[in-house]
Amino acid sequence: MDLKAVRTFVAVADAGQFQKAAVDLALTQQAVSKRIAALEKDLGVRLLVRTPRGAELTIDGQALLPHARVLLQAEERAVAAVRPGDRALRVDVVGRRVATGGLVQAFHRAHPGIALDVVTLFDADTAVAAVRDGAVDATFRAVTMPGQRLPDGIAAVPVLDEPMHLCVGPGHEFARAESVTPAQLAGHRIWMPGNVPGTEWHAYYEALAAEFGPAIDTIGPNFGLEALLDTIAGSPTVATFLSERTPHVWPVGHDLRLVPLRDPTPVYPHSLLWRLDNPHPGLTALRDHLTATRPRPPEGETWRPWWAEAPPASS
Repeated sequence: MDLKAVRTFVAVADAGQFQKAAVDLALTQQAVSKRIAALEKDLGVRLLVRTPRGAELTIDGQALLPHARVLLQAEERAVAAVRPGDRALRVDVVGRRVATGGLVQAFHRAHPGIALDVVTLFDADTAVAAVRDGAVDATFRAVTMPGQRLPDGIAAVPVLDEPMHLCVGPGHEFARAESVTPAQLAGHRIWMPGNVPGTEWHAYYEALAAEFGPAIDTIGPNFGLEALLDTIAGSPTVATFLSERTPHVWPVGHDLRLVPLRDPTPVYPHSLLWRLDNPHPGLTALRDHLTATRPRPPEGETWRPWWAEAPPASS
């Protein structure tokens, strides 16, 4: 249905007169009549009848009216979802089942009055371009990969150093260890089928492998976290890296173990990126919340790639 015609129909129903509805809509009475006639033709029913007192709804008109109001409300919400200055705060969390998704969920619990849209953009180039163009208000990324820099006008602030753990099945040699050093992983197979070349997490794990020597295996296909855990649960040699902040439910009977990495603890450096001139009122609240609730780094020595030591911020 033509939403202009639907809006006109609701206006006539509310006003009770074609002439008053025309004034309310800044239209001529003839234009109002044409829109109503077109809507009635489209639906194949009579919606309004003219009376000496003005216009009255037919039975079909009475049946349509509440649905017409819902249509107009949906239109308003759809427009507000994309109109700059009116739409919800739009945040890219990379993936809903990663730690950054949990950070935004905690923000929403703390600020339920701030309308929020959560999106998942895969690669950093797409995410940064979306922030730069205003399609997204903020994104979480590890900044910046070797050979790259943040565009002018894009700022970054660290919000989470996420400690990595070794995830193993009950038959793995490290299954009963209280902790493992990264150096002990030299030569061990770490299966990460989602570790796609060109991403910032691939650059992170490449740097970790170069530093400590684990064999990062990216051979797929990638059937998701559950399939990965199924394989690890039954293998005495295959492991992967996970975090306590990764939302997961251990499958029944798998007896999987998360073994802390120590001396040093590899941490994945998440930063919030935003455009400096973005006026969205929710953005400041998000940034303040994340910096105020930033978890303390793990005790002892930590490790991260050299390129992630100090995320630059444009001024």
